[in-house]
Amino acid sequence: MAEVEAVLPVAAAETPEVAAEGDAGAAEVKGPHKLQRQWTFWYDIQTKPKPGAAWGTSLKKGYTFDTVEEFWCLYDQIFRPSKLVGSADFHLFKAGVEPKWEDPECANGGKWTVISSRKANLDTMWLETCMALIGEQFDESQEICGVVASVRQRQDKLSLWTKTASNEAVQVDIGKKWKEVIDYNDKMVYSFHDDSRSQKPSRGGRYTV
Repeated sequence: MAEVEAVLPVAAAETPEVAAEGDAGAAEVKGPHKLQRQWTFWYDIQTKPKPGAAWGTSLKKGYTFDTVEEFWCLYDQIFRPSKLVGSADFHLFKAGVEPKWEDPECANGGKWTVISSRKANLDTMWLETCMALIGEQFDESQEICGVVASVRQRQDKLSLWTKTASNEAVQVDIGKKWKEVIDYNDKMVYSFHDDSRSQKPSRGGRYTV
């Protein structure tokens, strides 16, 4: 956790300066490139939990942003999965939505998941997904909650969380679009959060694309 936390104050100090750098006149004309909505980076450094600790206690909010310039500043300095070692998660979610099953926006949802055995692949898929989300490239953008990059020693994972798991048509459309975004050719599986909560996941997932 110290690795990430040691870097965070640096980005916090530099992020507001993005729009101020360079030609002041050009900045007045162009200004920062505003996004349609605010997004929040979260991080979760996996450590041995304390006895009795509730799930999610190690989840930390990073930064909320609403411009293209802020996104690149945060991504380049901190939120790149290959910067982490061991077990950790990076999250990019709509502002106001916590990356937890209990959040009202996520409670009835699920997730599409892809596996990556190479750090470079995870970095690429994570970046392409982040850009697609903040760029509102999904037709069903109202259904998207966020994306999670899970860095593990043996195998990394990327999961796209959505809001209404029971709407198969919408989830399949999102899955197909995501495959295009990350240029993924293998089978992709969608699972319900309810299955994960009950620890009885549907074998092979509920939907596939």
